[in-house]
Amino acid sequence: MKLKTVILAGTALAFAGGAAVAEDMTLVSWGGAYQASQKAAYADPYVADHPDINVIWDESSAEAVAKLRAMNEAGNVTWDLVDVVASDAIRLCDEGLAMEIDPDTDLAAAPDGTSAADDFGDLLVSECFIPQIVYSTTFGYRSDVADWGGKEPDDICDVFDLEAFPGKRALEKRPINNMEWALLCDGVAKDDVYEVLETEEGQDRAFKKLDTIKDSVVWWSAGAETPQLLADSEVVIGSTYNGRLFALIEEQKQPVKMLWDAQVFDLDGWIIPAGLPEDRLARVKDFLKFATDTQRLADQAKYISYGPARKSSAPLVGKHADLGIDMAPHMPTDPNNAKNTFLYNYEWWADYRDDIDAKFQAWLSQ
Repeated sequence: MKLKTVILAGTALAFAGGAAVAEDMTLVSWGGAYQASQKAAYADPYVADHPDINVIWDESSAEAVAKLRAMNEAGNVTWDLVDVVASDAIRLCDEGLAMEIDPDTDLAAAPDGTSAADDFGDLLVSECFIPQIVYSTTFGYRSDVADWGGKEPDDICDVFDLEAFPGKRALEKRPINNMEWALLCDGVAKDDVYEVLETEEGQDRAFKKLDTIKDSVVWWSAGAETPQLLADSEVVIGSTYNGRLFALIEEQKQPVKMLWDAQVFDLDGWIIPAGLPEDRLARVKDFLKFATDTQRLADQAKYISYGPARKSSAPLVGKHADLGIDMAPHMPTDPNNAKNTFLYNYEWWADYRDDIDAKFQAWLSQ
């Protein structure tokens, strides 16, 4: 049924099936190649079917927890749907800042009738979290560094080896992943990392390891920064999301390669802020059911090398929309790339994030 638009109290509304739905919808994401893939796979097709909708993008996902806390305190939530990592979704859900969802009511079933709950499976790590992708944080490095004498890094601990691989590094300006990599390269076994990191001594140990390269680090906050730093030769090696590096290497043809060793698997997906008015919630739920169906999640993999969160989407992943290359070998989950992975502990970081964030920022300022 075609939507009819009316203006009510200065707000554009539409009526579909008797329910009022908002015309403006603010989506919060991360910017760059990832947000572009969401726009192409989800938002543009949705708007094509709903031409009266005005999608507004906000690139504040890195600050989502703090900003949603502030909005809630002010009683003015201006965001409609927010893309966050799984640990942030758990925190927001625990604090009552994200709405619980029912997968089998709010999300589409798979094409063969499999329920959404079964299709997403174990990736539904919170009652408030709707997964979209499996991605990894890993390293890219310049393949033309003269000072390396023809050597190339192939081990995560090469990041900490300034003698064999001199030059500036790029690391994210937060403790997550950096603390884990530091402990791994200080001799802690993978299975023991979080047990060690839970202690004051373990945290001090991680900071001491990071001290060994601190003077050679450029700290980044946005995922687009490391690819630009690598392209400009401002750094020789740097961490970021694997999809950003894919764009740098395959689309921009920069002399950069992937260091997959100890890549950190993580999940990214949507949360609906708690307390949305009914018209905005109706629009968000309609968009969410569309944007997270089997085909849409598979379509996103045409634009960026992140694995779709639905089991039913995986067989539909094909070639890059523009480059025509097979996307499967570029996924973090490909067996050749996943020989040594580190599994991120969402629940641990949900519990310890605020405390270790404070310590990390204090350490940075020293």
